[in-house]
Amino acid sequence: MDRDFDGARVLVTGASRGIGLATAQRLRAGGATVLAASRSAPAGGADGLVVVAADLTTAEGCASVAQAVRARLGGIDVLVHALGGSGAPAGGFAALDDATWTRELDLNLFPAVRLDRALLPLMLAQGSGVIVHVTSIQAQSPVFEATLGYAAAKAALTNYSKGLSKEVSPKGVRVLRVSPGWTETEASVALVARLASEAGSDHATARAGLMEAIGGIPLGRPNTPGEVAEAIAFLASTRAASITGAELRIDGGSLPVI
Repeated sequence: MDRDFDGARVLVTGASRGIGLATAQRLRAGGATVLAASRSAPAGGADGLVVVAADLTTAEGCASVAQAVRARLGGIDVLVHALGGSGAPAGGFAALDDATWTRELDLNLFPAVRLDRALLPLMLAQGSGVIVHVTSIQAQSPVFEATLGYAAAKAALTNYSKGLSKEVSPKGVRVLRVSPGWTETEASVALVARLASEAGSDHATARAGLMEAIGGIPLGRPNTPGEVAEAIAFLASTRAASITGAELRIDGGSLPVI
């Protein structure tokens, strides 16, 4: 394992499982001191991570994590926003009431906005830093049946991220986006198992059916969380020192656009 992050102070949100946990572990293995922020403890244990429990869908939760960064890390060099998801019901636009839209924005947009606002001044004061926003290919290819609110929030995060990069890149802070397609996290494995049970089929059949339902994956399989974490690690490292304002899509070829 390379040591690209020796001495780096890192915050990863949504770090209890999936892409967030894989990223926190990857950067920790690369030498960083990593504060892992999530509502619950990381699956499988902290493994050398500095863990802070907070509800980042609230302004108070974001403020407590920002304070923990100052108190426990003494500053910040890399900020990875991996928090996200959707709990919206199926049924298209009519099923999404105001409360549902608010929840989607509170989970997928506002935590990044609030933590950036709180912690960017530390990066600007030192003249360096990296922010990585984990977006989604749904920002460009929304699925209307159940995740329209999620897709819209991720599109807003994408636009915000690009604008932020224009503002702070001249001051030494790089801002980037990683846009995953379907990633085989614990939650997606559970979803496939549920679909298989409901259809009376096996896991492989349900998995293939889900890939077809989202428009296909030319590579033939979903991402793994570790693969997305490697992409985040590259962008956050000095190997990508001249890259800012850009998006790296990791979707196995799902999105049929240039």
